[in-house]
Amino acid sequence: MKKGLFIVFEGGDGSGKSTAINSIYDWFLENKIKCIKTREPGGIKIAEDIRQVILDKNNTAMDGRTEALLYAAARRQHLVEKVIPALEDGVIVLCDRFVDSSLAYQGYARGLGVDEVMSINKFAIDGYMPDISILFDIDPKIGLQRINNNDDREINRLDLEKIDFHEKVREGYGIIYSNNKDRMIKINAEKSKEQIVAEIKDIIISKLDTKISLNI
Repeated sequence: MKKGLFIVFEGGDGSGKSTAINSIYDWFLENKIKCIKTREPGGIKIAEDIRQVILDKNNTAMDGRTEALLYAAARRQHLVEKVIPALEDGVIVLCDRFVDSSLAYQGYARGLGVDEVMSINKFAIDGYMPDISILFDIDPKIGLQRINNNDDREINRLDLEKIDFHEKVREGYGIIYSNNKDRMIKINAEKSKEQIVAEIKDIIISKLDTKISLNI
């Protein structure tokens, strides 16, 4: 039985998810809360190997369905090897992307169909869904500009897609959010890092189980 809290950070490229996760992770550690941070695709060796295939800039011939299946495969291994054991041990899991990314990117932006991609992922996740999904909403032009201005950020195959693709991703996320407001919370990712982190802290505090206390 799941005992921990599964918190996922979603959003378009350059939305600031990774930066926010690092800040929230440090905040939990300061408050002596058991927590891990991870990412998709990746987090463990097999999934990281699949990530290299998916995001390799040379793999421009990759079919959309192949892409969706690879994401689902990486997700499954990541879940069983890292996420589920942590949750069952009462650990809070902070994850950079999960199933909503596949729905927005492959299901909507690639045109494969949100329901079709969800069916692939239902088999992969076996009922595991986030307790909280925080959607970083940002104008794709601003997100891509951030990527171009960040020398430390990897430039991958998806970053090289045309602006129309990234706008479709944002539109897809909007539809997913409108249908999942019970677990998804949308924030304005164009705010300052400090404002965003403060907002996320408030969200998490409001959702935390009463058995978990923060010394703030």
